[in-house]
Amino acid sequence: MGLLTGKNALIFGLANDKSIAWGIAQAFAREGAQLGFSYAGEALEKRVKPLASHLGVDFVEQCNVASDDQIANVADKAAKRFGQVDIIVHSIGFANKDELSGHFYNTSRAGFHLAMDISVYSFVALARAFQPIMRKGGALLTLTYFGAVKVAPNYNMMGVAKAALEASTRYMASDFGPQGIRVNAISAGPIRTLAAMGVSGFRDMYKNFADMAPMRENVTPEDCGNAALYLCSDMASHVTGEVLYVDSGYNIMAAADPREKKEG
Repeated sequence: MGLLTGKNALIFGLANDKSIAWGIAQAFAREGAQLGFSYAGEALEKRVKPLASHLGVDFVEQCNVASDDQIANVADKAAKRFGQVDIIVHSIGFANKDELSGHFYNTSRAGFHLAMDISVYSFVALARAFQPIMRKGGALLTLTYFGAVKVAPNYNMMGVAKAALEASTRYMASDFGPQGIRVNAISAGPIRTLAAMGVSGFRDMYKNFADMAPMRENVTPEDCGNAALYLCSDMASHVTGEVLYVDSGYNIMAAADPREKKEG
């Protein structure tokens, strides 16, 4: 018996085998969950379907999360396929590349709206659409980043969106609590995902991260997958409204440790 045996889990935002969503999918599959995947557009289909086949997943649906109709359609199909759903994973974030460099105050109105819609409101919309078929004891999970609470160079609009996403997590935890459904977020350290590579200067940030993190190591999608497994399993049955940092302790540091330079 795995930790998720008998549970149905849908993962939205799977992009490729380097994505955090894939790390989560592998952990869930290992622990017995019945999985379903949703991807953003036709361009990703050729990457996602082989991954689904690798794990024996036959529920794979395209969904533009900017469309309530498409979200409702996937929820309808999920109800027919699974009956009830135990876990929803929201691994979705997007901002125009122009909004991920330079000064934040140059963010365009249209760019602000787009990032908030795709990166934040989509989590709310998914929660609303799936609420009628969520089983008591279930879990909603999203992915955030430290740029939500501290300034990360060039993260700009995504930092503001992630801050709103973390606030949404808390408000939805309050909403869903009486139904016995938990809502949490994972704040992962920098990982070389498709989305991260669109942030100007990410390579330098990734390189310097391990030097400052207490554990002196970068994190992996597999690390996030194991954390997601905990948050979405019965082991975290009374954990809700939380942001769990999976970042080798980076978030606790105010500055790099000068003692290491002296020792070096």
